[in-house]
Amino acid sequence: MARYTEAVCRLCRRETATSKTGEKIKLFLKGDRCLSKKCAVERRGTAPGQKTQNTKTRQKISEYGRQLREKQKMRRYYGVLEAQFTNYFRVAQRVKGKTGATFLQLLERRLDNVVYRLNLGQSRAQARQLVTHRHFRLNGRTVNVPSIIVKAGDVISIAENSKKSDLILANIETAKNRRHPEWLEFNETDATAKVLALPSREQIDTPVDEQLIVEFYSR
Repeated sequence: MARYTEAVCRLCRRETATSKTGEKIKLFLKGDRCLSKKCAVERRGTAPGQKTQNTKTRQKISEYGRQLREKQKMRRYYGVLEAQFTNYFRVAQRVKGKTGATFLQLLERRLDNVVYRLNLGQSRAQARQLVTHRHFRLNGRTVNVPSIIVKAGDVISIAENSKKSDLILANIETAKNRRHPEWLEFNETDATAKVLALPSREQIDTPVDEQLIVEFYSR
């Protein structure tokens, strides 16, 4: 199963360096560690490979460039490689309604993202690894495919043997003290979760303009 294995902090630095407003963009690829003072975006706001950057002479970005950067930001945010990302868009195109919202909804419904949204994974990368290592069950069945798309009514639980893991126990405690999206329900007693409904665009806090991505693929 293909996945990105190189340094991830450079991905955030790239988005910040090419941001139209110059704002610091964090993809939270390392979870809570991105909030520390050691965050690469906080220490260095330059693009990978650049030592200095003059904001006054920031190069103007074309419309195509804006679309491309938005596409890359969204793809990296969810940790999906190019081919699979494109396949999700093709699926969204065949669904009635707004393509951009449907596209974003598909990525949000990935099992690894749901585990992350429930705070049972410190980052999407960790959530993906936990699913791959069979620490979770979907509707009572052990699964190891992070890209499974959950549906309304699906129940996510932790495998019995995994409940003894120190990492899993720590993540469960974290989940009890943090909020989760309205479209998900978390039972603190037995550490199970249920998908109450499909997420609406208003319930997805991913900081992207999905319309730019639709325009990118519609060229």
